[in-house]
Amino acid sequence: MKIVVTGTRGIPDIMGGVETHCEQLFPRLAALGLDVTVVRRQSYVSDSLTEWKGVKLMDIPAPKKKAFEAIVHTFRAINYAVKEHADRVHIHAVGPALLAPYAKLRGLRVVFTHHGPDYDREKWGGAARFMLRLGERMGVKYADDVIVISEVIRRIVKEKYGRTHHVHLIYNGVPSPLACDYPEYFEELGIEPGKYVLGMCRFVPEKRLHDLVAAFKGIEGYRLVLAGDADFEDDYSRKLKADARAAGAVLTGFIRGRKLHALLSHAACYVLPSSHEGLPIALLEAMSYGNKVLVSDIPANLEVGLSPENYFHCGDTAELRKKLTALLSGREAPEYDMRKYDWDAIAGQVYKVYEHQDI
Repeated sequence: MKIVVTGTRGIPDIMGGVETHCEQLFPRLAALGLDVTVVRRQSYVSDSLTEWKGVKLMDIPAPKKKAFEAIVHTFRAINYAVKEHADRVHIHAVGPALLAPYAKLRGLRVVFTHHGPDYDREKWGGAARFMLRLGERMGVKYADDVIVISEVIRRIVKEKYGRTHHVHLIYNGVPSPLACDYPEYFEELGIEPGKYVLGMCRFVPEKRLHDLVAAFKGIEGYRLVLAGDADFEDDYSRKLKADARAAGAVLTGFIRGRKLHALLSHAACYVLPSSHEGLPIALLEAMSYGNKVLVSDIPANLEVGLSPENYFHCGDTAELRKKLTALLSGREAPEYDMRKYDWDAIAGQVYKVYEHQDI
């Protein structure tokens, strides 16, 4: 079976939740015998790979502008899928799903993964929100199969559009942790193992890292480390970086590999203050390393099922500071049950979806 994947910036080592999802999922599906091609956005690619871990890579250009990039690239990817006689086109996220009807018109079977209501992201204006809502509608209405990554999203699909047939709940996954030390990197950053709080995500308004920076003031004995960056540098990301540096935070930029594993291995606590998520892979990663975690009480985070002390009211920096202080001075993190986030099992579920089976 030949699968063409679009809606992601690309793999490997490209920042983003959808990108991490695809990087973990599609090599496993290729190992199950599928012919998988991930269509990458050329402007994000810094390598010359044509294949990675059994997954074919096809680079197609698109304008690097927030309003047009995803839709133009998806249109070109669908045309490529038609040319390659793909058995399935797998569209990720609600923006690219706007073209699900076009893919159907071109004779393709469509699988749509709904990663979350992107129209709730604070960076979008009214016109963009309208188009993203329309993309959600088109994906849910026209895809042969819809994959949702959380119960929250499944309820959206059912309550807004009345669809329950061939809607599959398949959670985001998390790979096995690779605990390690990296003393040279820690020395470079000026931090000590167990003496820093980690925020790890893209620098966009809905992640609300500005709340973490504000709440961290007055917490002594620990450094704040922010791992990530912005896809598109804007007023928000520039102000966040300036305020973080002024508050003494350490900014690592976008990191992968040993640097990331080391930071996750030795963090005193991981904090995710976001106002919007589908099912946050970064949180699952932090949990897989046995970190204490503190996250906002939005529905997607609540679905993970943490204890009350691990949640704070979204946007309440006073409560964030209070609960973070308590976690840092309290007991070790509990052992989390990560079995439903196993990527090998998830790949098997997606394989069944491609065969148009109920799971």
